[in-house]
Amino acid sequence: MTAAVCPGSFDPVTNGHLDVIERAAASFDRLVVACTRNLGKRELFGIEDRVDLIRQVTGHLPNVEVADFEGLLVDFCREQGVQVVVKGLRAVSDFEYELQMAQMNGRLGEVETFFLTTSPVYSFLSSSLVKEVARFGGDISDFVPEVVAERLTARLAP
Repeated sequence: MTAAVCPGSFDPVTNGHLDVIERAAASFDRLVVACTRNLGKRELFGIEDRVDLIRQVTGHLPNVEVADFEGLLVDFCREQGVQVVVKGLRAVSDFEYELQMAQMNGRLGEVETFFLTTSPVYSFLSSSLVKEVARFGGDISDFVPEVVAERLTARLAP
């Protein structure tokens, strides 16, 4: 059985994230979407809210599990019995950072990283950008699943 972990902060989960998750789920028997905190960013949604949203938008994928974790990704992979990490890439700048992470994870634990390029329609999309548009009342319906748009709009309402 082939299994993989797709990690991220998903604050909030976007259609770009969902695209990568769906494509990874089609490639592996088991996919664990691993939600973590990004210590470099101020979170809008708590970890429980993010896990809940990811579960809602991946409910149609029977081989997808959602979990939260803290600490090293290689330790989480070991706990899950997984040796493959799937990361989505939007641009060359993502690759430079993710390549370093992949090499470190490979060195720390026996973990291989598979890179999936984001579908071109989502190549510009980031959680930060979605939050910015939502803060100013912009239409985010093309960028996030409906349940996420509703929760995000409610969270940012004055």
